[in-house]
Amino acid sequence: MRVLLVGAGGVGTAITRIAARRSFFDAMVVADYHLARAEAAVAALGGEGTRFLAERVDASDEAAVTELLRRHSCDVLLNATDPRFVMPLFRAARTAGATYLDMAMSLSRPHAERPYQECGVKLGDEQFAQAQDWAKAGALALVGMGVEPGLSDVFARYAADELFDEIEEIGVRDGANLTVDGYDFAPSFSIWTTIEECLNPPIVYEADRGWFTTEPFSEPEVFDFPEGIGPVECVNVEHEEVLLVPRWVDARRVTFKYGLGREFIETLKTLHLLGLDRTGPVTVPSSAGPVAVSPRDVVAACLPDPATLGDRMHGKTCAGTWVRGVKDGAPREVYLYHVVDNQWSMAEYGCQAVVWQTAVNPVVALELLATGAWTGTGVLGPEAFPARPFLDLLIAYGSPWGMREQ
Repeated sequence: MRVLLVGAGGVGTAITRIAARRSFFDAMVVADYHLARAEAAVAALGGEGTRFLAERVDASDEAAVTELLRRHSCDVLLNATDPRFVMPLFRAARTAGATYLDMAMSLSRPHAERPYQECGVKLGDEQFAQAQDWAKAGALALVGMGVEPGLSDVFARYAADELFDEIEEIGVRDGANLTVDGYDFAPSFSIWTTIEECLNPPIVYEADRGWFTTEPFSEPEVFDFPEGIGPVECVNVEHEEVLLVPRWVDARRVTFKYGLGREFIETLKTLHLLGLDRTGPVTVPSSAGPVAVSPRDVVAACLPDPATLGDRMHGKTCAGTWVRGVKDGAPREVYLYHVVDNQWSMAEYGCQAVVWQTAVNPVVALELLATGAWTGTGVLGPEAFPARPFLDLLIAYGSPWGMREQ
């Protein structure tokens, strides 16, 4: 297997450090818009980096990505960029005849008249519209294969296959007790992506209604997270699992709720009120004359890079899937989860907990594809594959998962 990794930010760099310890691939080309960033990711591997090569590429340039795939004979494209670049990378992989993996799907657009009742363009719609073409070509696009979406979807598949006879509800619940020394406000993940998913209308799935939307931050609930994290208030947020799980798992209701905290929610609301969540350019004065900039890009530039905060971070992050249903005629309720302690991930990999937790899952998936434990064609989510091989291999990577009866 020869892999083109596009994106050498926090998650991309963590992917290289995890993959360097595994032998299932022959080469990994690490490409980024900033060549120095790709080179730094490779250089940090030291003697483990002999299979890695740094390149420069513009992720929005479909032709350039296709050429890079062909020049290095890469048979897999792993997308570690933000969701703006999903479609050009997705198309480039298909043109080059490469398998495609990402950790977030193509962007949504709210319904023009009823944004908080009806779906407009849903997450992943652009990719699933091309599923037949991928299947006819015998090619695979594995979408949403990070931690959430990704591992959370694997948990949903595992619950359906091994833990329940009938499932009433699947609810992904994400929470943490992470703190960052020296900052009153410092997101632990890409603020661009966080703004996108938190301020868009959240989607809920119900079997007798299909997909529908609600108001941002709706239906607050307190969820008790394991391994010392404790109770965290969670709210509805737009997320891929709600679009993926119902395609392959029979459940009457599917939700995603994120433990953001009151202060974080109020900050996001203020950004929206001021128009600083906008992605379209606005013209601002500068010493060189008028310049067109995206307000959201300015917000991201003003905040610290989440990948650089590991030394200042303390605590744990938890990703998990809560499932309620029936087994052997009796009600059952479980929480399947994965916890990463920042102190451990920094000591072991030099990566902060949130980016490491996101990065480990696509590497596990790549290994399953390389060994043939996972096979498929078309545009598929993680729940389209057997869960047990993934969960067993995750443990072999030194990152155990847990299950709590509720």
